[in-house]
Amino acid sequence: MVTAGTDEKLDKKFMRAAIAQAKKAEALEEVPIGCVIVYEGKIIARGYNRRNTDLNTISHAEMNAIRKASKKLGDWRLEGCTIYITLEPCQMCSGAIVQSRIDRCVIGAMNPKAGCAGSVMNLLQVAQFNHQVEITRGVLEEECSSMLSEFFRRLRSSKRRVSAD
Repeated sequence: MVTAGTDEKLDKKFMRAAIAQAKKAEALEEVPIGCVIVYEGKIIARGYNRRNTDLNTISHAEMNAIRKASKKLGDWRLEGCTIYITLEPCQMCSGAIVQSRIDRCVIGAMNPKAGCAGSVMNLLQVAQFNHQVEITRGVLEEECSSMLSEFFRRLRSSKRRVSAD
């Protein structure tokens, strides 16, 4: 049996791996959102935001990781998996998490403008759906939140400099 303390320690370990993915997105000047999927205690897939890089609306961290995890397990069903995401998933990613039957979603920072795991709505736990996802919120929240805040602060600052030139 896993104790609550061990869960918290593992959650932080895997969220740090998701943060490392978010930093890859940031290096591409993408919004720094990262994700890892864990199965049987091991990371089986990683993803980060690549929408601008790929010129693809659905190239979110979660979608990229879900695709890789399905390939790794040889199944679209990701039962027994936990997804770690630095930012609360949007409606598209929340739908994909439910559709893939991921058991648990661990979130760093919440997204009050577009989050669909409790902020705007909660698509992960709609009783009428055939699958609900367990949610853990706020894991390394400060680190995840400040990474996003810094990114957008730099973006606004660079836009001001460009318009001043």
